[in-house]
Amino acid sequence: MIYYVSGPVTVLEPGLAVIDCGGVGYGCRVTAYTAAQLKLNQPAKLFITESIREDAFDLYGFISREEQRCYELLTTVNGVGPKAAMAILSAGPQNFTLAVMTGDEKLLTAAQGVGKKIAQRIILELKDKMGGSNVELDFSSGAAVSAPVSGGNTAMAHAALQELGYSPSEIATALKGADPTASTEELVRFALRAMVMKVKS
Repeated sequence: MIYYVSGPVTVLEPGLAVIDCGGVGYGCRVTAYTAAQLKLNQPAKLFITESIREDAFDLYGFISREEQRCYELLTTVNGVGPKAAMAILSAGPQNFTLAVMTGDEKLLTAAQGVGKKIAQRIILELKDKMGGSNVELDFSSGAAVSAPVSGGNTAMAHAALQELGYSPSEIATALKGADPTASTEELVRFALRAMVMKVKS
C-alpha cells in the first residue's frame, strides 16, 4: 500500500500531478484545491488513496489527511464515484464539511456531475458520520475544555472543525472572541484564520 509520495512536482496539469520519488514518477489525480497548493519543480507531499480495478490502477493524491478522509467518506455514498468526489472536494475540505453540516445542497451541486438527488444523499448519509445530528453531545472527548453552546451555529462550527482534524482545545482557543451570533460558516472561517495567524506568528 502506498501511504504517501514525496518529492519534486515534475508535471502539473488540471487534475494531475506527477511526483518524482527517487527517479520514479508517480502520477496522482488531484483536486483543484490540492493543485492550487503545488508548484512545478518544488517539493510536495501527497497522501495517497489507491483505486485498483481490472483495467486501471489509479492514485488519488491529497495535500492533507483531512482532504483524503473527506474523499474516502464521499466514495462510501452510493452513486458517488472518484470523479464526482474529486469535483466536490475541489472547493476544499472545509467547504465540503460545511455543506454537509449545514445541509447546503447548492454547494455540492456546484460540482460537475453532481445533481440534487446525489447531493441530498451525501448530506443524508454523511451528516451522522460527521457528527451533524449529535453535535450537542459530540464534545466530551479530550481534556477539560469549555463546552460549546448547546446546539446552534457554535456547536455546528465545533463539529465541522473537529471533522477537519482540530482538537477541542485548539477549537476553543481559535473561537475565542468570535461573535456567537455569527453563522456557522463565518465561525469556521474565523477559527481557521486564527489558526493560520497562530502558525505564522
